[in-house]
Amino acid sequence: MKLSRLFFNDDFKGTKDYLKIQGRYELARTILYFAISLSLFIAGIAATGDRMNLLTIVAVLGCLPACKSAIDAFMFLRYKGCSPEHADAIEAHMEGLCGLYDRIFTSYDKNFQVAHITVKGNTLCGYTQDNAFDEQKFNSHITDILKKDGFRDVSVKIFGDINKYTTRLEQLKELDAEERNTSGIINTLNSVSL
Repeated sequence: MKLSRLFFNDDFKGTKDYLKIQGRYELARTILYFAISLSLFIAGIAATGDRMNLLTIVAVLGCLPACKSAIDAFMFLRYKGCSPEHADAIEAHMEGLCGLYDRIFTSYDKNFQVAHITVKGNTLCGYTQDNAFDEQKFNSHITDILKKDGFRDVSVKIFGDINKYTTRLEQLKELDAEERNTSGIINTLNSVSL
């Protein structure tokens, strides 16, 4: 897979190990940005013999995107994705279903880490490895977002038990649903998550 496709394409969002790979990328980008600013600062001092020069201003302004990148890196490195064992168990039951791995949904009050989400029609179910996951607040938050995008009457259920989740995945395969809603809901989930 080409590097540009890997990091600059939204199709990568929601794949296995997304948080880990994106976190490493953000960290490398942060180091590069700070290194560029530092090298400009040093070059300015070397050229003029004083820190009061135009390159110092450019180096300081270069710290702005570097700091933004550092915040992004912190956000990605803060969370762990779906464990490999559970990802394999989920993958065994995903034939014919659309799903997303490693989704972090942010709200004003709380962040919600969902290891995997599956959508079929107006049914959204997910699996979390977070023991402190507040399903009621998540359901309220995500239902409001989906309503704003025109998706009404969406059933939302997040499981904390991998066996119950994989059982639900098998049930979803039998569900007769409108596929247009599936792709629309997945696009909305991708746009509102980290």
